[in-house]
Amino acid sequence: MKKIIVAIDGWSSCGKSTLARQMAKALGYIYIDSGAMYRAITLYFLRNHINWENSKEVEKALKNIELDFRPNDQTAQNEIYLNDENVEYLIRDLVVAEKVSDVAAIQEVRAFAVAQQQKLGKKKGIIMDGRDIGTVVFPKAELKLFMTADNVVRIERRFKELVEKNPNITIKEVAENIQMRDYIDSNRAISPLRQAKDAIVLDNTNLTPEEQLKKSLKLVKEKTG
Repeated sequence: MKKIIVAIDGWSSCGKSTLARQMAKALGYIYIDSGAMYRAITLYFLRNHINWENSKEVEKALKNIELDFRPNDQTAQNEIYLNDENVEYLIRDLVVAEKVSDVAAIQEVRAFAVAQQQKLGKKKGIIMDGRDIGTVVFPKAELKLFMTADNVVRIERRFKELVEKNPNITIKEVAENIQMRDYIDSNRAISPLRQAKDAIVLDNTNLTPEEQLKKSLKLVKEKTG
């Protein structure tokens, strides 16, 4: 069976990363979390007090960033490393979530990340999720999925994820964060969130993870023969 590139785009908190990881495990593909790359860059900027409104400062900072995905033998998942430090869990913090859309909208940052993503995709057999994977990073991907879900469901999912790490967080804060990210992602001047013309819409509002995975693997099978 030939290997392909699977590009997964869609709104935040729709379970893109979860589906991508499940598909990669089932297919024996490599999962590349583009969102994790932007979150790691954001984490570096926050840690080092980088003024991302200053293009020269951004360009200088990017030269000091090395991103890599390495397998975790215990979880059988690829995790992101920032300058040889595993930051897989640090990048999920709400502080990073609140700033990642701003950082991801910067032209220099996107060029830096996209170049690394396209390099990773040359050998095929990868699954990548994000906001512009099917439109900018891999416009010729053999299978493109665009994920969406009801807003109430998205907020509930995100709240459940964050409250375990931060018991003081409120549902209102989560709702406002998702609303802000949606607006920034879809209105930024560079690589805004768009559904590719040849993307298949996957609304998982009423789908279980198992049903979603089964449906997605069927689509891969149709593309690979």
